[in-house]
Amino acid sequence: MQVINTKISDVKIIAPRVFGDERGFFYESFNRSVFEDALGRELNFVQDNHSKSSKGVLRGIHYQIKQAQAKLVRVVKGEVFDIAVDLRKSSSTFGQWEGIILSSDNKRQFWIPEGFGHAFLVLSDEAEFVYKTTDYYSPEHERSIIWNDVELGIDWPLEDGLNPSLSGKDESASSFINADVFE
Repeated sequence: MQVINTKISDVKIIAPRVFGDERGFFYESFNRSVFEDALGRELNFVQDNHSKSSKGVLRGIHYQIKQAQAKLVRVVKGEVFDIAVDLRKSSSTFGQWEGIILSSDNKRQFWIPEGFGHAFLVLSDEAEFVYKTTDYYSPEHERSIIWNDVELGIDWPLEDGLNPSLSGKDESASSFINADVFE
């Protein structure tokens, strides 16, 4: 496994060692001791989630202000543009974002620690997205920031003139400047 640093020091790209031949492939998608050594922290995942979305669907920017969740995310079918936004007011990278293409072909994973917003845009005809979380889903603590917030300036890879398909919750999300953030 290769751990790739990003411009936000706590956010990591995980590139697994993939063993393949004409019959298919094998890779270890999670090994607690290897990940803990690589990330320098203890991990206790409590929930796995799996979503399927069509091309142009954008989910996020989501986070929980209490019961904050760290996430280990990956794509098992298709391709997405995945982002993490630093929402920790005390951080030197507060308000900055990191983005990566995750796909079933590249098999990369994205480590998003507590204190970050998370979103993804589906680039393929459909995508299946799976992720582990370090705390349980808590709807009363969930918050959303609007996907196209001017302050954040996320460079979404949208086809010219197309807007993403959003849920009602994501359409009415808060601006970054008015969002609840972490200390």
